[in-house]
Amino acid sequence: MRQPWWKIWLSYLFEWHIESAPGPLNPHLYVSLKRGRYQLCTAHAVYSFEDLYLNFRSAFRQMALEQLPGREVLVLGLGLGSVPWILEQVYHFGGTYTAVERDESVIYLAQKYVLSRLEAPLQVVCADAWHWVQVQAPEPAFDLIAMDIFVDDTVPPQFETEAFLTALRTLLRPGGVLMYNRLAATDRDREANRRFFESAFAKIFPQAVRLDLGSNEMLLNRPDLLRGTG
Repeated sequence: MRQPWWKIWLSYLFEWHIESAPGPLNPHLYVSLKRGRYQLCTAHAVYSFEDLYLNFRSAFRQMALEQLPGREVLVLGLGLGSVPWILEQVYHFGGTYTAVERDESVIYLAQKYVLSRLEAPLQVVCADAWHWVQVQAPEPAFDLIAMDIFVDDTVPPQFETEAFLTALRTLLRPGGVLMYNRLAATDRDREANRRFFESAFAKIFPQAVRLDLGSNEMLLNRPDLLRGTG
């Protein structure tokens, strides 16, 4: 859904509330217009912000995406579709996307405000990502997996287990990359990231690295895909 030009212009001066869609998973879910883009937020976190979702945009900028073996992308945690939007609109990636999202309100908002403007093929699966990855997903099927699941500002603990990470590894094609988004806004966040990385992530992906993105960290299974390191 496109907004009138005057509302887009005013969104550069102040954030403009567009629609709330609370539900049992996210009781404070809403879309606003800010800097000419749709932003999806909860009470304590930004879930999506079109091409200004800087955690993934900054990470993609540092990666040699052309070295991926293919263009099949799995997005865990849809938001408003910032991952496919950035890859298509900013980096002209030309992928085919599967997005798994449990919250029907998030899917409704994404389809209403962003997904219809994408050119790339995109399948949205309404399912619990833990169960889908463990039981339903085809394998190996993906060249890029973007793990971006939060409930408000917290990653649910089942997505931090070695069993879940092992299942993600199984879904990657040879040479594929896993990008695991983590908050890093506070010292407490960074310490939690360090513990998770050392106790679980690096055990499943021994060559993994932590990419510092300011208020976020991106955990990568393939450091050689970073420009200047391969």
